Amino acid sequence: MAQAVVVIAGSPPWTEGAADILRERGYTPVHYSERTGYVARLADAHAAMILVGDGEDWRFWAVTPKTSPATRRIPVIVVTGDAELQDAALRSGANLVLTRDTLLRELPMLLEELARVPDPATLQALEQQCHEALPPEAVEAVSRFNAGEYYRQHDLFEALWMEEERPIRDLYRAILQVGIAYYQATLGNQRGALKMLLRSQQWLALLPDVCQGIDVAALRADAARARAELERVGEADMAQFDYSVLKPVKVIIKQD
Repeated sequence: MAQAVVVIAGSPPWTEGAADILRERGYTPVHYSERTGYVARLADAHAAMILVGDGEDWRFWAVTPKTSPATRRIPVIVVTGDAELQDAALRSGANLVLTRDTLLRELPMLLEELARVPDPATLQALEQQCHEALPPEAVEAVSRFNAGEYYRQHDLFEALWMEEERPIRDLYRAILQVGIAYYQATLGNQRGALKMLLRSQQWLALLPDVCQGIDVAALRADAARARAELERVGEADMAQFDYSVLKPVKVIIKQD
């Protein structure tokens, strides 16, 4: 698995000190100074944590991730020695507010306790469960998805997801979210479709390329192409959207 990413947002003076600690602990530090596409970039990077300085734009870097279901689970730490800003950051949804010295001293511990990194035991269990057969309810849901009945597939997968307590439930959640993104696209709702595709990434990223007979690698690629097409046409020009990018879920049949 690739090294987990920790984003350092803005241009804080402690960037290099924090980056050195992150590298020592096996994380990849990434510096964000450009606001454009912030949430999408966080989702694409599967960021494990966000460190925010106390510059004038701190609120944008700290609050924006908390407004999207695709990124709201990422821990946000605001670094400042200003008591008034500390209070404002906590009220704005930051998970933690620290001084610079405390950050640099406690960052190794914070990575262990807060960083959103997949648990190896959970990933191993998911890998094993992916070798099981696709449940009949999921077979029906896939059939509905592939027939373009995106709302119905959502209901079926959601019921299965709610019943299943094991990590494999993320397979069902990922597919249903891609399906709802496609549904929103058919309604001409570009923003809603993009939002759902971003949400689906956090679950698709953890799945093996093939899981319970589902070609997850193809689903990832199809979702990425749909997202690119949505971004190409933009919110105001959905009439030009190429609906042929909304591909069916591929099922791999095992040969005896």
